[in-house]
Amino acid sequence: MELPQENGNLPPVPSTGWAYFLDVDGTLLDIAENPNAIHVDQALLRLLDRLHRASGGAVALISGRAISDLDRRLGNLQLPRAGQHGLERRDAAGRLWLHATPPEAKDRIRIALEPLMEDNPGLLLEDKGLTLALHYRQVPELEEQVNALMTSLIAEAGGSLVLQKGKCVAEAKPANFDKGTAIEEYLTEAPFKGRLPVFIGDDLNDEHGFAHINRVGGLSIKVGEEATCARYRLADVAAVRSWLGLTLPTYS
Repeated sequence: MELPQENGNLPPVPSTGWAYFLDVDGTLLDIAENPNAIHVDQALLRLLDRLHRASGGAVALISGRAISDLDRRLGNLQLPRAGQHGLERRDAAGRLWLHATPPEAKDRIRIALEPLMEDNPGLLLEDKGLTLALHYRQVPELEEQVNALMTSLIAEAGGSLVLQKGKCVAEAKPANFDKGTAIEEYLTEAPFKGRLPVFIGDDLNDEHGFAHINRVGGLSIKVGEEATCARYRLADVAAVRSWLGLTLPTYS
């Protein structure tokens, strides 16, 4: 597979012959103050459905959200999806793959965070099943304290967990699995195998995906202006949607 030449950091015109891996929050949807407050609009569902059909099914969501959360929000939209940063993955055949975390390690962190949560009602602790995410979007002044505490608690897990930082979130997740490993797994399977892979994301937790895409000669696309290893950029969610729709057929 030959990578199209870069042109001022803007990605080349997309092709329906490529394999698309798409982050959700901050990439396909604007980030909300609370993870539960996002709104999945019909225009996005139509876009993803059209892209899925036009590309022969080679579209997968690669999200920090749990697959069960994505299922609830996406309704009848049927396409592969990886959740919790690659710890769970549903392939194109509908099979579910899980990389479990030791529950006792996660439970110890949850208990240790209780005093901080009681003292700071603006914090939100989200248990996704395989990961534990502490959101501080409503109290950004606690960023340093949250990251330091989560780093310390994760270190006590003896290497079974790692810290995944994101936009106003610090997350405890099992080691050795990330968005890059999820993409790697998809690329061994139909209909993704043999296609030029594209990954679009906006956050620190997407850098693993960008790095893998770069290694295999695909198109890594960063949404926004933050530092990144991605080779291309799009400005915002609207730009992502416009770019994805460039070469799609006009049927609804």
